[in-house]
Amino acid sequence: MTVTYTARVANARFCGFSKLLLVWKGSIYKVLYKEFLAFFAMYTAISLTYRFFLYDDQKRYFEKLAIYCNHYASLIPMSFVLGFYVTLVVNRWWSQYTSIPLPDRLMCVLSGGLQGSDERGRLLRRTMMRYASLSALLILRSVSTAVFKRFPTMDHVVEAGFMTREERKKFEGLHSPYNKYWIPCVWFTNLAAVARCEGRIKDDHTLKLLLEELNAFRGKCSMLFHYDMISVPLVYTQVVTLAVYSFFLVCLIGRQFLDPSQGYPGHDLDLYVPIFTLLQFFFYAGWLKVAEQLINPFGEDDDDFETNWLIDRNFQVSMMAVDEMFGDLPKMERDRYWNDSNPRPPYTAATLFVLRKPSFQGSTFDMAIPKEEMHFQPLEEIAENLEESGSRHPNIALFNRLLNTAPSPSGFMGGALRRTSAQLQRLRHSPSIDQCTSDDDDEDESCKMGKGGSLPSGLGKETQSTVCSFREEKSPRTPLLEIQFGAEHERQGGHLTVSEKEKEEVSRVQGMSDAEWQTREEGREAESTWWEAQAPVSVLPHPPQSPIETSTRPVSAIRITSCHTSAFLFQSTAHSNLEHCSSQPAINQSRAVPTISKPPFHGKKMSFLAVPSHNEPQRFRSVSIGSELTGS
Repeated sequence: MTVTYTARVANARFCGFSKLLLVWKGSIYKVLYKEFLAFFAMYTAISLTYRFFLYDDQKRYFEKLAIYCNHYASLIPMSFVLGFYVTLVVNRWWSQYTSIPLPDRLMCVLSGGLQGSDERGRLLRRTMMRYASLSALLILRSVSTAVFKRFPTMDHVVEAGFMTREERKKFEGLHSPYNKYWIPCVWFTNLAAVARCEGRIKDDHTLKLLLEELNAFRGKCSMLFHYDMISVPLVYTQVVTLAVYSFFLVCLIGRQFLDPSQGYPGHDLDLYVPIFTLLQFFFYAGWLKVAEQLINPFGEDDDDFETNWLIDRNFQVSMMAVDEMFGDLPKMERDRYWNDSNPRPPYTAATLFVLRKPSFQGSTFDMAIPKEEMHFQPLEEIAENLEESGSRHPNIALFNRLLNTAPSPSGFMGGALRRTSAQLQRLRHSPSIDQCTSDDDDEDESCKMGKGGSLPSGLGKETQSTVCSFREEKSPRTPLLEIQFGAEHERQGGHLTVSEKEKEEVSRVQGMSDAEWQTREEGREAESTWWEAQAPVSVLPHPPQSPIETSTRPVSAIRITSCHTSAFLFQSTAHSNLEHCSSQPAINQSRAVPTISKPPFHGKKMSFLAVPSHNEPQRFRSVSIGSELTGS
C-alpha cells in the first residue's frame, strides 16, 4: 500500500523531516542499496588494483587517464537532462491517478434519478451500478499487474460477482480485436433508456444528467487505457539512463585518489574512500530511481497505486448508495441552534486558543489614515487644482509626444551620409550636356543623364526640391538650355565669392590645384559681369522651407558641388504658363533665375542637367532641384 506519512509532517518543527529518514518501506535506501553497493565495490576494486597490482609506468599512465576522465566528466549534462525527465514523470504520475474512474458522482445521480423502491427499481439501480464497476474493473485489469494477478481470467471476474454467466456469454459473443472495457457502459445506457420508458426516470433532463456522468466515468477509463499505451518516449528514457550510468562509470576512474607524491593538482590527500562521490551517486542515482518507480504507478512497488483497494472500496460504496441507502432517510427534527441567530459550535480545551484570535476582516481593516486627509473635497476645488496643474506645465504632453515620434539623429545622419556619398560618385561619372541632345520623341520626355538615362537615383530623396511643370505653346524646337545646380552663395559687391571651406571641400572631392581654382574664379567673375548687363529677370519665388530641412541640417552642411549659383535659365520672353510648383524635401535650397540667353562660360567645363525650352510642343515637363552637382 502507498506509504503515507502526512500525519508526521502536519506541523513544521525542528528537523521535522529527519524522522522520515529512518523509515524503510518506500525509502530510497530500499530502492537504491543494491546499485550503491555495486558502485562502491567496483570503485574499491579499481583502487586496490591501482595501489597494489600496477607497475610504476602503468601507474603513471593510469594517473593521466584518471585526470583526463575527471576533467571531461563534467561535460555530461546529467543535472539538466535528469531534472526535466523527473519533472515530466511526476506530472504524468499524478495525472494518471486523477484518471482513475470513481463512481461517487454517478451513484449519487443514479440514486436520486431512478425512482422505485420495489424489486424492479432496486434491480435496475444495482445492475446499472454493477455495470459501471465492471467497466472500471476491466480497464484496471488491463493496465495494473496487481489487478491482473487478482483476476487473471474472465472466470475469476464472474466468480467475483462483477458479471453473470449470461453476461459473460454476451460479452464474449461480441467479437472485436480491441479492448472491450466499454461494453458494460453501453449496457448501462440501454438500461437507462428502458427506465425512462418505464417512467422510473421522471424527465429527459434527469436522463441527460445521468448519461453525462456515465460518459465522464467512461472517459476516465479511456484515459487510463491511453496512458498505458502511450508511454514516455523511449529515447528520452534511454538518454537519461545513459547519462547517469556513463557519468558514474567515468567517475570510477576519474575520482580515484592518486599518489600525492606525484604532485598532481587537487590530489594532495589520499582518503581511500570517496565520500562526496558516493553522495553524488546516492543523489543522482536515487533521482533516477524515483523516475523509475513513478513512471508506471500501476505496478507492485511500495508507492504504486492501491488498485485492488480502490476496486473493493468503489464496489462496496456504490452498491450501498443505490440500494440500502435508497429512500432510507433519518427522521427530520430541529437542530440545537434552531432559535439561535448566531450559532457557535463548541471548542475543546486543545483548540481554545482559536477563540482568542480576532476574526479576520480584511488586509485594510486596521489601516490608519490621518484625519485631515479623511474629509471630502468639493468638486470645484478639485477642478481648479487640475486646471492650475495643466496651465503650469502646458507643453509636457506635447513634449512627450514629440520625444516618442522623433527619429533617431544617429540613424538619420548615417543614412543621409551614405546617400550623399552615393550621389557624389554617380554625379562625378555622369556625362556632359552634349550627350543629352537627341531628336527622338521618346528622349524628349526627359533628358537622359548619366548611364541610366535619367536623373541619378536618390537625387530627390530626403532632400528639399522644387518641382515645376510648364505647358509650352510653341511647336518649334529650340536648343536645350542648361540648368546648373549649385550651393547657396553670398553676393558681396555684386560678385559671387567662395569661402575657403567650400574651396577645400571641392578641391578634396575633385582634386583641383590652385591654378585651376584661379582659372575658375576668373571665369565666374566674367559670368557675373555679363549677367548684370542683361535685361531684368523675373525671379521665381523662393521655395518654402520644409520642416525636414531644419531637422536634417547636418546633412545639408556637407558640400557636394561646385560654387555656381543654382538657377533655371529661361528666356524672359517665353510665353509659358506656370502650372504647378510644389516643394519636396531637399538637402539645400536653390533659386531659379530665368534670363534671355545662355551666358558665356569660362573655366573648366561643368556637368549640366538639360531641360527642354519654352518652345517645346505642348506637354508637361517636371524637373526636381535637389542635391548640388559637382563639376566634371
